[in-house]
Amino acid sequence: MTTQCAMEGCGSPVTPCTGACIRKIEGWRAEARKPVTAGIPGFEQTLNAIAAKPASAPDIDVTLKERGERYGKFKEHARITMQMKNYIREELEKREKDLAYDQLEALDMICHKIGRIINGDPNYADSWVDIAGYAKLVADRLEGVVT
Repeated sequence: MTTQCAMEGCGSPVTPCTGACIRKIEGWRAEARKPVTAGIPGFEQTLNAIAAKPASAPDIDVTLKERGERYGKFKEHARITMQMKNYIREELEKREKDLAYDQLEALDMICHKIGRIINGDPNYADSWVDIAGYAKLVADRLEGVVT
């Protein structure tokens, strides 16, 4: 007899549930229920200090103009980047792979940098260096190199 998973919103006909519902509902890992800021000393104080000091509008406008010239229109960059991120997440889910947080974040940031290359200036070396850097951070951890 097959029953549906009892997890709210899952409805998987698999008994017992394979846990796919947890990845979908909780953002890939059951640990996602824990606050991201838990255990980060001074995080809340830093965030409050940033929120208390509003940036001046002309500074923001200048920065946005510079970024737009370098990386292209943000809306297009967001579309490109999110399509890559969604594809990666779908493929991970199909294979029931759970990556570590640093691996997921590195993939997200690499997608972000690729989106900037595609949508903006492909000859801006810093974007390419950043991609290599994010990959190296994960590789160093996997190889036991402490950074």
